[in-house]
Amino acid sequence: MYKNSKRTVIFPLLLAAGVVLGLLMGQFMGRNSVEARIKGVLSHMAFPNNKLTYTLSLIENQYVDSISMDSLAEHVIPLLVRELDPHSVYIPASEMQALNEPLEGEFDGIGVVFNMATDTVIVLNVIPHGPSDKAGVRAGDRILEIGDSLVAGRGIPQQKVVKMLRGPRGTKVRLGLGRQGIPDLVPVEVVRDVIPIRSVESAFRIADGIGYIRLGQFARTTHEELARALDTLRGEGVRKLIFDLRGNSGGFLDQAILVANEFLHKGQLIVYTEDRHHEQLRQYADGTGRAQDMEVALLIDEGSASSSEILAGALQDNDRATILGRRSFGKGLVQRQIPYSDGSALRLTTARYYTPTGRSIQKPYTIGDGEDYEADLWHRYENNEFFTADSIHFADSLKRITPGGKVVYGGGGIMPDIFIPADTTDVTPYYVEVAGRNILYRYTIEYADRHRDALNAVRSVDGLKALLDSDRNLVEDFVRYAARKGVAPRRGDIARSRRLIEAQLRAYIGRNTALEDDGFYANIYPVDNVITAAIKVLRDSTQQTAAASAAAPTAVPTTSEGSAESAAASGR
Repeated sequence: MYKNSKRTVIFPLLLAAGVVLGLLMGQFMGRNSVEARIKGVLSHMAFPNNKLTYTLSLIENQYVDSISMDSLAEHVIPLLVRELDPHSVYIPASEMQALNEPLEGEFDGIGVVFNMATDTVIVLNVIPHGPSDKAGVRAGDRILEIGDSLVAGRGIPQQKVVKMLRGPRGTKVRLGLGRQGIPDLVPVEVVRDVIPIRSVESAFRIADGIGYIRLGQFARTTHEELARALDTLRGEGVRKLIFDLRGNSGGFLDQAILVANEFLHKGQLIVYTEDRHHEQLRQYADGTGRAQDMEVALLIDEGSASSSEILAGALQDNDRATILGRRSFGKGLVQRQIPYSDGSALRLTTARYYTPTGRSIQKPYTIGDGEDYEADLWHRYENNEFFTADSIHFADSLKRITPGGKVVYGGGGIMPDIFIPADTTDVTPYYVEVAGRNILYRYTIEYADRHRDALNAVRSVDGLKALLDSDRNLVEDFVRYAARKGVAPRRGDIARSRRLIEAQLRAYIGRNTALEDDGFYANIYPVDNVITAAIKVLRDSTQQTAAASAAAPTAVPTTSEGSAESAAASGR
């Protein structure tokens, strides 16, 4: 019998160990090394039918010129991902920070809200206790210099100005400020620090007993922000809520689940996901929500997507909210973000999500045809969907029934319970011109300059309303201003657009106060037909409940488990 010598046993083992070591070294020593070529050969041997791996190996090892495989990958990977669903995407390292920043809930900067409508950096608001506030920057200041660079009147893009103002926390930036009543530049030095990004853009009492919350995105801090807003509104006597998700394109799935949990009762299904192996992950409410007893009107439109649709679907399917507005975007795919070592990442679709009644609300798409998918909203507009619900049709096979007997549909977004068309009633050529030429907004900047002390003293929505109500000539003064800027008065148009113009003026002036977006939405809502409809729905339900209580005989309380749970929920 043939016996293996030590040499015939040890040599293959050493060779195998050398190859493995070579592969590991090849990851760190560069792609043109001997080890990298061995890796290419082995890849082909291991995956003889993998044309992509084989082709990359050939290019890496046999192409006539040296080429950066990393650079090649930057071009190839997006092409690969483009052949998948519309929501799988490759994110280069250079774009990661800009994409993640809004969702992370913070960035490093100086802590001001500004606008460049007049080619000058105008400070609209200073974040309280932030870096600029500590350095003495005030609302209404003009940032004319950043460091040694003049930025006023230079046509510098706003994004470039943002980059000049931002920087690592602890670093310093010198600003040259133009300040009303001061002839010379006011120099300040600001030490950059962490600046929070709010996902709850606005939260205030919009009517007696009714609160309004506008959620811009689902970031890491969303649930925490919402919890604080709900507690504050309850302290102001709010028992009903308008929850505005219009234009909210989504964000973190876990935050949508946590937000839904605030409104649903224990044991109610929030959402479930299903992967390629048909494995499901179900999420249920745990009964700790702060708003289980609140009546909710939830607002959506074609810009509401992903996590917004998860929340809307959860509340609609559990009969916990009246949904108003227009059909949502229709994104029912779940992405997992997978990082690469160079700081880039792949957001890969790994599952589909379903609402509690089993609806998939992902709209139809064709693999690799992202262009037609992106044109869907334009097709809706052409089909008149923004103006009439009769143009929207769902297959009967997609119909589901909620526990309360409501009919809902899957297959392409969340359809609201009450359809509210886009409102163009007060839009006239005069309004289009003064708004389109930015004359309306520029007037509010100059108005804020003239009334800066009074606006800086505003601390509440009611205080802002009282201040603006005292100016009975606001629209007439604006019309004169617009005439000086080249837009002649058109009395018929002005009469028709008066409510819209006045609301826009008050809203932009309100945003120029410490109230920020609360000041804006508290003044714009009277001309927002979706919000006014939501207020009516919530008020009507109060009247119906009162009428039913007056007509009903006195009930004897029961001791059933269900009744006890309801009583506990309503007592929160």
